[in-house]
Amino acid sequence: MATTYHNLSQYDATQVPDAHNMTFGIVVSEWNPKVTDSLLNGCVETLTKQGAQEKNILVEHVPGSFELTFGAQQFVKQGNVDAVIILGCVVKGETPHFDYVCMGVTQGVTYLNATTDTPVIYGLITANDMEQAIARSGGSLGNKGVECAIAAIKMINLVAHLKKN
Repeated sequence: MATTYHNLSQYDATQVPDAHNMTFGIVVSEWNPKVTDSLLNGCVETLTKQGAQEKNILVEHVPGSFELTFGAQQFVKQGNVDAVIILGCVVKGETPHFDYVCMGVTQGVTYLNATTDTPVIYGLITANDMEQAIARSGGSLGNKGVECAIAAIKMINLVAHLKKN
């Protein structure tokens, strides 16, 4: 849903499973730190608010957004997390670099989700300008990090539910 019609930080906590026994890997891009630090803070705050233990929230940084997929893959390979969340920000510039980075990360996350049993949550902000990125990382449209935390908890719960059946 377009963020114009939906605040990224709004959710019904009663509809979110308890995260007490869940483990999370978070891969954060160092590029655009004003945005990515805010995404990380919103994500971790939401996970702990939903019961996740701080010791079960593992955070690793990568140089840029293109490296998010590799970082996520490493968490998946280690097998010590129930879900991985990628957090990054790409702001459109004057060259096609934006398109290549966004497409590469999108395809990489899709590939990991299609070929592994560990959910990888897509938290890449793709914005036309820094104002849009800030609006989606704790500004007027909420924080995509919060949305990603909720998605991770729900996907872990889905995997656990399906394994029982």
